[in-house]
Amino acid sequence: MRLTTKGRYAVTAMLDVALYSESGPVSLSDISARQDISLSYLEQLFSKLRRRELVTSVRGPGGGYQLARELEQICVAEIVDAVNESVDATLCNGDNNCQHGHACLTHNLWDDLSKQIHSFLSSISLRDLVDRREVRAVASLQEEHAKHDLIKMEASL
Repeated sequence: MRLTTKGRYAVTAMLDVALYSESGPVSLSDISARQDISLSYLEQLFSKLRRRELVTSVRGPGGGYQLARELEQICVAEIVDAVNESVDATLCNGDNNCQHGHACLTHNLWDDLSKQIHSFLSSISLRDLVDRREVRAVASLQEEHAKHDLIKMEASL
């Protein structure tokens, strides 16, 4: 399976935007603080997400990113695909050359699994994730930690 950090972080960051964009654009620094993802890594991911028209950017004070479409219209597979992530369980990246230039005995099995995973991720929208109780609970904890960290930082100034 090749769903690496890039795909996971992209989905996490997009979910963060979905959760927090009700009050306006979401800054990458806020996402970075809440999700513990480096700012430079987020910049790379959001460049790709913007090119695929999943997010739009807002410049200036109070700027940041917002979703380019409604929550129901963005599926997890699109996000993973946008950052050039592969959900491929084959050894040959789907090229049919796993064993000496030919398909191995189990190539079709792993290829079918890859298609099933992509289909599964295509069936889940950001709306589905936002509506999950456990996602909301984690988001609330992250907000509390972020507020606590801000208070600590202000106290040290």
